[in-house]
Amino acid sequence: MVEIKLHDIGEGMTEAEVTHFLVKPGDEVVVDQPVVEVSTDKMTAEIPAPQQGVVKELLVEEGKTISIGTTVVVLETAREAERETAATLEIEKEPVKAETPFVQSFEVTAPDRRVKAAPYTRKVARELDVDIEQVKGTGVRGRITVDDVKRFAAVPEPEHSHQVKEQKVSVESVDESEMIPFRGRRKQIANKMTQSLFTIPHCTHFEEIDVTELLDIRQELKQEKLAISATAFFIKAVSVALQEFPVFNSRLDEENEAIRLVKEHHIGIATDTAEGLIVPVLKNVEKKSLQTIHEEMKELTQKAGENRLKREEMTGSTFTISNVGPLGGSIGATPIINYPEVGLMAFHKTKKRPMVVNENEIAIRSMMNISMVFDHRVADGGTAVAFTNRVQALIERPYLLLIDLK
Repeated sequence: MVEIKLHDIGEGMTEAEVTHFLVKPGDEVVVDQPVVEVSTDKMTAEIPAPQQGVVKELLVEEGKTISIGTTVVVLETAREAERETAATLEIEKEPVKAETPFVQSFEVTAPDRRVKAAPYTRKVARELDVDIEQVKGTGVRGRITVDDVKRFAAVPEPEHSHQVKEQKVSVESVDESEMIPFRGRRKQIANKMTQSLFTIPHCTHFEEIDVTELLDIRQELKQEKLAISATAFFIKAVSVALQEFPVFNSRLDEENEAIRLVKEHHIGIATDTAEGLIVPVLKNVEKKSLQTIHEEMKELTQKAGENRLKREEMTGSTFTISNVGPLGGSIGATPIINYPEVGLMAFHKTKKRPMVVNENEIAIRSMMNISMVFDHRVADGGTAVAFTNRVQALIERPYLLLIDLK
């Protein structure tokens, strides 16, 4: 037998939810054929068959969260099947003894029989209120499959039985409609947020930024057929500031009592999707132009929304940003740091307000709040304020970014 187990499919992954089996008992599979789909907080992946063979058994139910190393599917290889077939033929060749009539009579009259069905098949039978002993198996060597159970359940029943079953289903559906499953990506997100919050002493600094000039430049670029999002400017400004304050692009190595400064700026982009929060990573921002940042960011966020991100597109971030403005986050927030990073900056909704400019003049300006969250073990408040002020200066006077264009 060959056991197909859940292996590590992502950075820091310890468990995953079995979302869907792509095979059923009795199916023949070839090498590298996907047999089961699993989901983590970062991705959905398929686990392939390491060898050719026949699916013997599915050991885990769909919807269950399992840890790394758990056996999910059991395969029977061709050699094992040949040995089993040969053993069966040998048994059939044995001569029938004279005293077998009693045995034959017993086999004919015995009401019980050994049911060949996987745990998941039995679960389906229970849910459909099917007596699995009454189902005829069509799988390998008479094994009962899920399809067998469903076909059996589809046979019309007496009217009163149908009414009772319909009433039962109605009650159960009402109960289930009040429940939200806490597994898969939602559970993985919860675990990571808990790890971050209980490991890192969070501290949040708020600032107000005038983005009027940045928005004006964006409009001028649009007239030149160059559409660059405000988020691209934010990412570039953060990267330039990180060059001056590298402590916020670091890792705390407590074991070796050191703060490791990372040269590359791999910026995580917190993205809200139908499946939950996901953070695609824009690599080597310090080497890229505004146009390149915009195009790559747009592609990554689109992939995130469609659940098509690859592993390398979701790992290795060194600093994360969260642009919650489009979602309506107008005042501020205290985000949780994307562990094991040291900092996160959130950009909130832009609002037009009367502001004092040029000493005593009042003008309508586009204002935006930001939240800078940092690990207080690694940096102090004064350093965080200086870093935020630098980001503010680059955003309020975006022409300064021209100096660092790649």
